[in-house]
Amino acid sequence: MKEYKTPITLDDLKTMKAGDVISITGVIYTGRDAAHKRMVDLIEKKEKMPFELESNVIYYVGPSPTKPGNVVGSAGPTSSYRMDKYSPTMIKYGLNVMIGKGPRDRAFKNALPKMNAVYLSAIGGAAALISSHIIKSEVIAFEDLGAEAVHKFTVDKFPAIVTYDLHGNDLLEDGIKTYKKS
Repeated sequence: MKEYKTPITLDDLKTMKAGDVISITGVIYTGRDAAHKRMVDLIEKKEKMPFELESNVIYYVGPSPTKPGNVVGSAGPTSSYRMDKYSPTMIKYGLNVMIGKGPRDRAFKNALPKMNAVYLSAIGGAAALISSHIIKSEVIAFEDLGAEAVHKFTVDKFPAIVTYDLHGNDLLEDGIKTYKKS
């Protein structure tokens, strides 16, 4: 397993290949579609963002309520396609790593190599396991959105799989081709 520390650099991105199982340690941010809409609105209005996009990671998740004694509730990935219309703007302003689940549209995939960004998958159905890698959580923006607020997570060896790399490779398409051959 390859290990990366945030912030994720272009040199880091170049070493990621579709199909690699990786882990991330450091700070990642959360956001789903409602938060993405607000962030893109801020960008378009040239207003201050809740966090610096440059070389950061965003995880598409809306954590469930935190039980007493825990850092965060279950934190499994949400379907990423809902962020497709917002992602090009976020990438243009420096976001280079997005984590979610499921396929993305062709325009998103084609933009990644041109804009030096990658898409990672977290394992759906493994929310409790993923939560165990989150060692600190705080809401930093849009608290009124509840579970969809932007959180700052401090993570330790957060597990993910490189799905679309910046070399144009697509783990999902490759997997389908492999399955069809057998």
